[in-house]
Parts: sequence; C-alpha cells; structure tokens
Amino acid sequence: MNETGISIDHQPLGDQQLEALRFVAENSPITVGEMARAYGNPRGLARTTVLTVMERLRTKGYLTRRKVRGVFYYSPKNDHNDVMKNLVADFVQRSLGGSLSPFVTYLADSGKLSEVEISELRRMVESLEAEEETQVK
Repeated sequence: MNETGISIDHQPLGDQQLEALRFVAENSPITVGEMARAYGNPRGLARTTVLTVMERLRTKGYLTRRKVRGVFYYSPKNDHNDVMKNLVADFVQRSLGGSLSPFVTYLADSGKLSEVEISELRRMVESLEAEEETQVK
C-alpha cells in the first residue's frame, strides 16, 4: 500500500475507467452485455469499448471475473467500501495533490451533506483525534 491507501500493484486509472469501476462496484456481479446496456449505451459507448475497459480494469487488478454457464461475470476485487475509498484516495491524490483541505471545504460549502453524513464525519474526526492522542502518549 502507498500513502493514499491504494495498493501499489494497482495502476492508475483514467476517468472513464474510474467511472466504469464505480458502476461495476455498485452493480456487481455484472456481465459485459449488462454493463454495455446500462453503462455504455447512455454514454454512447459500444459494447466492444465497454469490454475493453472492463478487461483493462481486470488486467490492472481492480476487477475479477468468473464464468457461469459460458458467461463472464465481473466484480470488484475488493468490496464496495474499499473500492469507493480507493477511488476517493485516487481523486484526492491526482486532482488535489494529496491535500484534503479543498475536499473538506467543498463538503462544508456544498450544503449537500445530510445530518447522518455530518454525524458520520464528526465520528471520524473524533476517532482521528483519539488516535492522534494515543500516538502522542
């Protein structure tokens, strides 16, 4: 693992690959045909393009596939929460130079956080503070 929490054997992803990985994570297991209809068609992507993206994600270590009655079903190599954490870490690293401040500022200013999300963020900050206190002692 590197400092972003992304496994170092995973290669970086382009925007289209990130979107496709997120879609697979939210809809797995999924076949290429299902992915082409639900993800590719609305974006104007041919089935062959969707297949290429999914196979590249598999080659890079993000997806796995298993054959059932002659059809491959693709799933993320890691569970949905880990995939989402890695996608956010990759975004912060690539787009924000590793700084969380712009991300947190966006969250605070967007007005789109629910009470549950705000509570969860508070819990995370408290946990980080407690962890930091433990390390200092």
